[in-house]
Amino acid sequence: MKAAWYEHQGPARDVLVLGEMDTPMPGKGEVRIRIEASGINPGDVKKRQDAFGVGMPFPRVVPHSDGAGTVDAVGAGVPDSWIGQRVWCYGAQTYRPFGTAAEYTVVPLHQAVRLPAGASMEQGACLGIPGITAYRAVQVAGDLAGKTVLVQGGAGAVGACAVQLAHRAGARVIASCRAKRNMDIAVENGADHVLLMDGALVRSVRGITPDGVDHIVEVAFGENIGLDLELLAVGGSIAAYATHAAMPQIPFWELLFKNVSIHLVGSDDVPADIKVDAAHALNRAIENGWTGLRIAERFALDDIAAAHERVEHGGQDGRIVLMAPP
Repeated sequence: MKAAWYEHQGPARDVLVLGEMDTPMPGKGEVRIRIEASGINPGDVKKRQDAFGVGMPFPRVVPHSDGAGTVDAVGAGVPDSWIGQRVWCYGAQTYRPFGTAAEYTVVPLHQAVRLPAGASMEQGACLGIPGITAYRAVQVAGDLAGKTVLVQGGAGAVGACAVQLAHRAGARVIASCRAKRNMDIAVENGADHVLLMDGALVRSVRGITPDGVDHIVEVAFGENIGLDLELLAVGGSIAAYATHAAMPQIPFWELLFKNVSIHLVGSDDVPADIKVDAAHALNRAIENGWTGLRIAERFALDDIAAAHERVEHGGQDGRIVLMAPP
């Protein structure tokens, strides 16, 4: 099969290789997916760059954890009825060497999720890491019916999913965005109010909910923790999934006096049963009319280095996906 991989970490054009590999065979409890679309997440880029100093976890890595395609083979213990099913998958390259940047990938059955009728392969390829992260970041707050949730960065992939999931949980959803041109993304995903992330944010939020918000989904923990403290109601909570400051300082006593709960969400290590729940919740959203995440650009597998560079540079209004050879 045709695949992309790296055996050393570094810049995309220096380390990503295109070539032929043996087509994998599914083992016990696994399915093989003929990949049609492969989603690229910032984490895939960071792994290739060795941004966290972990090094090469395997001698060869086929990148990307998320993808979508059709099951074409099953391992022992998996019903043959799965063959021919349209699916999206998650975790293909989570603690495993062979991701979705290839014509085929193999995953455990519970990581292959039936793709709802009408949903495109590109949409399916974008659900895994953003959707599971967003679900966990919303779910940790408990019952949100009638409560107010602020999604910081509501136009990003995780943010847009969080807006939709919080909306479906019955919350009043406020989304913040860094640019006016992104505000419609938060609206189309179910935000009740969309605000610019500027100096007027606290005043604007307090105008909507004078006592503060009940829960914040946070994309920039280190930068925004002081702001979040001002925005939270007493007894509120924060679920943070990213930060630019690796060792952020926090206003400990002020957070303590407000009885704030802080949850840190890393999608790879969300409990397995929560990932399954997240997959079901995302599918229900699609089945009930959610159009999913915007697709900004599609690249051929041959152009994987350019696609990675596009993700690195950022600024696009939507996701970057690789399309497998027809």
